[in-house]
Order: sequence, then C-alpha cells, then structure tokens
Amino acid sequence: MKFTLEKEIPELQARAGRLELPHGEVLTPVFMPVGTNSTVKTLTMDQLRSTQSQIVLANAYHLYLKPGADLIEKAGGLHAWSNWQKPILTDSGGFQVFSHGRFGKSKITNDGVHFKDPWSGKGHFIGPDEAIATQNKLGADIIMAFDDCPKLPSTEEELEISLERTHSWALRSQKAHKKPDLQSLFLIVQGGTNEKLRQKSVDFISSLDPPGIAVGGVSVGEKREDICKITAFTLNKLPKDKPRYLMGVGTPEDLIFGILCGADMFDCVMPTRIARHGTFYTNEGRKIIKNSEFISDFSALDSRCGCYTCLNHTKAYIRHLFKASEPTGPTLLSIHNIYFLVNLVSQIRKSILNNTLNEFLANCSLTPHEMIRQFLERTHHKTLQ
Repeated sequence: MKFTLEKEIPELQARAGRLELPHGEVLTPVFMPVGTNSTVKTLTMDQLRSTQSQIVLANAYHLYLKPGADLIEKAGGLHAWSNWQKPILTDSGGFQVFSHGRFGKSKITNDGVHFKDPWSGKGHFIGPDEAIATQNKLGADIIMAFDDCPKLPSTEEELEISLERTHSWALRSQKAHKKPDLQSLFLIVQGGTNEKLRQKSVDFISSLDPPGIAVGGVSVGEKREDICKITAFTLNKLPKDKPRYLMGVGTPEDLIFGILCGADMFDCVMPTRIARHGTFYTNEGRKIIKNSEFISDFSALDSRCGCYTCLNHTKAYIRHLFKASEPTGPTLLSIHNIYFLVNLVSQIRKSILNNTLNEFLANCSLTPHEMIRQFLERTHHKTLQ
C-alpha cells in the first residue's frame, strides 16, 4: 500500500489523499459501505458499483462463522468470491466481541475471546493469531488488528487493562501476519474517552509503524460531546503520513466533523440499515418515505442527487413499494443513501483540493454548525459565521 497526502487545509485538519492498493486506487477522504457477510445488504455488485463506492468493508468474524474462511480462500479470496474487483477492507471482529460481551455471550482473556456461535451455539475461540489467519485467507487489501473494544461505562482501571490487551494483541497481530506484501495491516488506537490513555495508545501504536492507523471505540454509545472531544483529540495526535481510519462513523454530520478532525476513512452500516426501515438522506436532513406527505409526491428523493434511484423513480413510487412490502423499496433507498454519503465525501474532497472548504461548509445545510464552531474554537481558528 502507498499513501500520498495530496492536500491539507492549514487552518483546519481536513486533508485529501490517495491510497494505492492491490485492487485499485482509493481517493480520500472516503466512505466505505459495510458488506458484513461479503455483500452490502439488498444490493447486487452492479448496484453497489452504481453508487460510485471505491472500497467496501467485510467482517472476518461473521465470515469465519459462515461460510468459513477456508471456502472463501478456495474460491480465490473475497474479490473472486463476491465478484467485487475494487479494494476491500476486513474488520477483525473486535467490535462484534464487544457487542456480544454486552449480553454475556463472550469471555475475554489475555489470550483472546471465547464465544458461542449465535446461530448454532457452538463454542469458538478467536485471538489475534486466529483473526489475522482468517483475514489472510479472505485476501482483503486492508486487514485490521484484533483489538479489545472496552465496554461502556468503564473505570480507568478497566480501560487500562483493556488498552494493554489491545497493545499486546497489536504486536501479536503483526507477528501473525503472513502476507504483508499483499495485505496492509492497520493497527487500532483505543482508550475510551480518557485523553491520557488515548495519548498512550497513539504513542504505542505509532511506534509500531503500521501502514495505517484506526481510531476505535468512538461509536459505542458515548455522549455526543465526549465523542467529538476524543475524536478531535486522537486524530490530531496521529502521524500525518499515514491514513487515518475512524471506525464505525457514517452519518452525514459525523462524516463532516470527522473530516474536519483529520480522518481519511470511514465506515458504517447506517445508510443501509435505516434504508430498510424507510429512512433516507436529503440535503434538508433525514426523511421517512412511508409518511403520508409522499403519497402523491412525484419528485426525486433529493433534487440534487444523481444516484440511480433519484434519476429513475419518485417518492410516491418508492413509498408504494414500502407499503406493498416489496423488497425493491429498501434496495432503492439503500442505493440512494450510500450514493448520498459517497458523493458528500467526494464533494468535500474536491473543496479541500480547490481551497473552497469553508465556502462548502457555510453553504451546506447538513453542516452541524455548532459542532464545527466548537471544533474550530478548540483549534484556535476563526469560527464559521
């Protein structure tokens, strides 16, 4: 992997870059749709390509359970298996361990995690060695270290124990990685909302010189103010010459804020999850297609959107599909929501390169202005008017 930082806005942290990966080039900042089980829910690969997505995410934990990494490796890896020929990133499963742990379904030790298959009840164990071996078989362009995502709330002592485990697992992940010439292993910074521990994690992970660094544990239920504060703090401490991946973040407002804090990569299940329930993004905020106001609305979901859905169908038609329980309805909203986020980030990238970011933000109705003002004030720069 080669990362080139093309432009950085001096008075902010926002930046534009370029990732060169085995399966293609990725222009950053970039939003990555989540295809947990090697598919983005409700979409074919042609439909996914129509959203202009550059890279997608799959999850090693889920694919380890079904259908198994050995089968996917036999098929030629994730790219051949799914027929997605652009770059892929696989998450190691650390967040899923955290999620299951909330319900007492997993046991974390310093060696790894003991858990039960939620479908069959069969017992399994995954540690750094197993997580990396699985991802080596899956063959993604970027793979993630196995980390310990601390529960919320956690005491400082619990955070310290969790952080030491994440650091130990980062070392073990690097040692277990067998395909460094084909797959880039990103390491993960943790530490909850504790600035001292975040700084400790940044220092340790940076010292290991990974090709990229991810910020974990900022979308697990914290207060909005705490998320913003620790996101800005952590991203500002990371090396400038490496891609920065803000994990699990993907609403329009959070993407804007994350980019202003210096993040390069984002992923989230949100656009397809809310689409399946009838919610869609617009430049005026979220709307619900099942509402009666759209019964005879023959306009596009968003007048400024160029996605397949907006170019070919009306709100009234899509509302009808939802009311008739037609699966095409969620598909059309998923296409729109992913395209909307991909296009939003692409517009911000262009404004960074053209030195028009402040103008873009001032004219963007999605901009969380108060959040941005607070960010700019923290970095001692002029606030937006």
